[in-house]
This record gives sequence, structure tokens and C-alpha cells, in this order.
Amino acid sequence: MNVKIKLSECLRPLVLGALFLGTAVHAAVQPLDRVVAIVDNDVIMQSQLDQRVHEVQQTIAKRGQGVPPASVLDQQVLERLIVENLQLQLGERSGIRITDEELNQAIGTIAQRNNMTIDQFRQALAHDGLSYEDAREQVRREMIISRVRQRRVGERIQVTEQEVKNFLASPMGAMQMSEEFNLANILIPTPESANSEAVQTAYKQAEEIYNQLKKGADFGQMAIARSGSDTALEGGDMGWRKAAQLPPPFDSMLSKMPVGEVTPPVRTPGGFIILKLNGKRGGETVVVDEVHVRHILIKPSEIRSEAQTKELINKIYERITSGEDFATLAKTYSEDPGSALNGGDLNWVNPDSLVPEFREAMADTPQGVLSKPFQTQYGWHVLEVLGRRATDSTTQAREQQAMNALRNRKYDEELQTWLRQIRDEAYVEIKLPGATSQESGNQAAQ
Repeated sequence: MNVKIKLSECLRPLVLGALFLGTAVHAAVQPLDRVVAIVDNDVIMQSQLDQRVHEVQQTIAKRGQGVPPASVLDQQVLERLIVENLQLQLGERSGIRITDEELNQAIGTIAQRNNMTIDQFRQALAHDGLSYEDAREQVRREMIISRVRQRRVGERIQVTEQEVKNFLASPMGAMQMSEEFNLANILIPTPESANSEAVQTAYKQAEEIYNQLKKGADFGQMAIARSGSDTALEGGDMGWRKAAQLPPPFDSMLSKMPVGEVTPPVRTPGGFIILKLNGKRGGETVVVDEVHVRHILIKPSEIRSEAQTKELINKIYERITSGEDFATLAKTYSEDPGSALNGGDLNWVNPDSLVPEFREAMADTPQGVLSKPFQTQYGWHVLEVLGRRATDSTTQAREQQAMNALRNRKYDEELQTWLRQIRDEAYVEIKLPGATSQESGNQAAQ
């Protein structure tokens, strides 16, 4: 049976050995196989379960953790297989298909991120005991599951402007969105009960160090020799710190400093601190190229196949090129609830906020020209570029970051709710030896 590799894991820039950890399964030919679970209109076989349990055991072993026996993993792994199977069945009923072109592109991405050609990728798979055909099937299944989740879960997620504003104004939002600094420090400590003379002596030491640093003295060496900080032996290295984590006046002081500079000594409860700014990220002015675009979206569904969806978008494309009004057709046909009533107008958008296929089609389409129909995970589109501009989007970039953070949080929560829902509503009969036979879902009550 096929071994599944998570597409989200496949697309990470990992070494191949880690990428296909645990997929080299050389199972002996078994004369008999049997059903361990009935899942709606499909079944899960013992060989599938054994193979997945074997993968999990190998993965756990590679992490250096104790590997529980297969009997302990059987129930949990079987539950994972059941939920995956339900999502694949939903994809089948919804008419979701992964074309060879899309699959080839995904495989090419995996190979590229592992710094391999397709031929090298094939050879590496063979070395790990996994056929190229099996790898393609695994990726295809994960792509189907991803699209099912996007249609059933992703489209439910709504984040309001007020939620974004509230998040940015909250302590958590300020922390996540604030500028980051890579810092090193030198501390000249003062005792808690230090008198004015002791404080003045410490300040003179800090001032002397600061003057030497300004003349070119090595900060790390000075930290090792003179600092009372717990990071002194590391040259004062503090790593990356959020601006929101720093007390005044360091937060505003560092924002205005160029990388490589040092701060004058600043009095703190623990003594006088000198900071060196080794790096800075986030918080910079963001200038982006925005595009004013409108589109028409047609989605496949349980009553409209992929082929019928493509046929409909082609007809709409022909009607627009024949002179019919884009906005009128968008209001009539488009299934994007956010833009249909506006004649398909998405207004000015940052291309980076769009899915790759839409972004590429938009980039390839000259202003005032209708694109040819193209497909994304949402369905089939045609688009028209109405304008292009470069704009200072620092504020918008922060809002988009906040939007993404909130959306990801809501998506994770909604996904778990939805997975429990489809599991509860499904007919599932467990036939795993040693487990109590059970039926669940609406059909079991009929």
C-alpha cells in the first residue's frame, strides 16, 4: 500500500534523508490482508496500518525517544488513517482532481528544495526504497487533502478590521509585530544599596569603556574582560530581542541607531549597561508594488465537475472578449463572495497576499488585458489588471502580518473542530483485533 508523506513537510528545505524518514519499508509479502476499519464507502487494510505504524516507530527512534510497542500505537495511528481517508473521500465527492501538470510542479519543487534534479530525486528515492510512482501518489493525496481543507475550512475564516486593530493594540500584538534587534551588552553592576559615590564610580568605569569602544576597541573582548553580565564570556551576546521586550529608552534609541553602533551607558536597576546593535530586522519601511485587479471565480462542486467548471469559465472568457461587460458577468457568475457584488473588483492588492497561481497570472497579464482562464486551489478564474503602483505599505504590512497571525490561529482552531465533525458524522466500524468493535456516525443509527 502507499505510504503518505505530508506535503507540508515535503516542501520544507530539508535534506532528503530527513524528508523521507521512515518511508523505506521493505515488507515481506503477506499471503493474507484484512480490513481493520470500514470508513463510509471505503476501507483501511491491516497492511496500511502496519506500514504507517512502522513509519511512526522509525521517526520516533530517529528523535532519540523511546519507541512504544506497535500495540500502543495501533489505535492512534488507525484514527489518523480514518480521518485522512474521510478527507480523501470528500475530495473525491467534490470533484477535486490533481492534474499531472500540478503534480509535476509539486515534485519539481520538492526536488529543487533538496538541490536535486528530477533524475537525482528519482535515484534518491530508489536508494531509500521508495518508488517514484509511490512518491507521486503520496504527494497527490496530500494535495487533495490540502484543497479539501481550504474549501471546507479556509473559506469559513473571516478576520475583521476591528480584530486586527485590537490585536495590534494588545501587548501580544505589540510583541509579535515589534522590531527586533540583535544585541550584545556590557554591564557595570552596582549593588542594590550603593551610595552615590559607588554609583559615580561605576558610571566612570562605564564611560571609560564607552569611550574605548567609540575609538575602535573590540566589544566582545571588552565584554569578556570588564562586563559583569551573565553573557560576558560569550562576548556579551544577547541574541535577538523584540523592541517590546526592552525597557525605555533602549527601544526608541535602538530604532534610530545604525547597525554596528553602541549606546552610551544607561542606568538600570542592575547597573550601567552599554548595548551594541549587531543586527536589525522588522519595523523597516515597506514599499510594495500593488496591483488593482478584478476577477471572476467559478468553483467546482458536488453538482459541477472540474470539466464543467472549466467549460463554464471558458464560455465567460469568450463572452468578455466578445464585448460583454466584465462587471456584469462577475455579478452574475462569480462565486467569490468578497468581490462578486463589486463586479469582481479586488481593489489594490499586494501580490504576496495571493496564491502563487493567481499571482503569476496577474504578473503575466498586461494592464487592460483579460487573462486566459487559469486554475488555483479555489477554482477557475479570469482576471483583468486595472492598474499598478508602488506604495509605502508599512502600516498595511503590519496589518497584513496581524491578519495572517489571526487567520492562522482561527484556521488551526476551525480545522480541529471540522475534523472532529466529519469524524463524528461518518460511519466508522473498527475491526482491529483487540479493539472493541464500534460504529459511529449518522449511518450507524439508521
